[in-house]
Amino acid sequence: MAESPFKADILKGKVALLTGGGSGIGYEISLQLGKHGASIAIMGRRKHVLDSAVAELQSLGIPAIGLEGDVRKKEDAIRVVEATVKHFGRIDILVNAAAGNFLVPAEDLSPKGFKTVMDIDALGTFTMCHEALKYLKKGGQGKDTSSSGGLIINISATLHYTASWYQIHVSAAKAAIDSLTRNLALEWGTDYDIRVNGIAPGPIGDTTGLSKLAPVEIRRTYESMPLYKVGEKWDIAMAALYLACDAGKFVNGLTMAVDGGHWLSKPRTYSKDEVRQMSRAVEKRSRDAPVGVPKSKL
Repeated sequence: MAESPFKADILKGKVALLTGGGSGIGYEISLQLGKHGASIAIMGRRKHVLDSAVAELQSLGIPAIGLEGDVRKKEDAIRVVEATVKHFGRIDILVNAAAGNFLVPAEDLSPKGFKTVMDIDALGTFTMCHEALKYLKKGGQGKDTSSSGGLIINISATLHYTASWYQIHVSAAKAAIDSLTRNLALEWGTDYDIRVNGIAPGPIGDTTGLSKLAPVEIRRTYESMPLYKVGEKWDIAMAALYLACDAGKFVNGLTMAVDGGHWLSKPRTYSKDEVRQMSRAVEKRSRDAPVGVPKSKL
């Protein structure tokens, strides 16, 4: 893992609340925000995961707390947001990283399963944004009236940019998150000076998502190609740092794809040699064709 290119104090005095921040990509974002000066509040449903993450952060000298809660429940969102403000005095950054996912053919996916992912990803993201608004907005509690508003980062994906096999539920949920990001960036950027951006990770190593969605047996067939390389959690955290610090102060409404270009990839229809041969044949036919001879009988 490379060293961070950012100064260690770029987020000094900031407070970040992260859903899903106790494991995987969410934890790496928690870690890097904390290493760069922020105080960290992590929200999650599993107490043992929260306790482990908080203990690790605190061992590195990062002020951190863990708060149990389900992003689908408004009462939990309110309680966690208020507990964060009570403990740290303010909220400057909200990172929505809580998510649900599994592979399933569309015909085998129940409406309840579809709703569960939509509720965690899309509804949960909106609920957390909605309840944190009064603290994130310019002039919110703990903020100097002359300072700018806060920042929201929504973790999305690239699945819905085209289409993805066996991911109809997640594709729908992430498309909703991207739309939510743009609309809040417009409304809350205008009215409350809050920047709202997203990050769309590609395949990231050492995560539950990759192990579930792309088992090692599948990955072996394509990891040798540049567009199919697996990224690191650090890559996503560095994108979050860029958006969170002054380097990204003029970025609003963007969902940044951080996937090495993976979403651009398509199956190769012909080999390079086949393309060269066909191209030469087509060009020869074009040169040999009579010029100026009408093809229509009209």
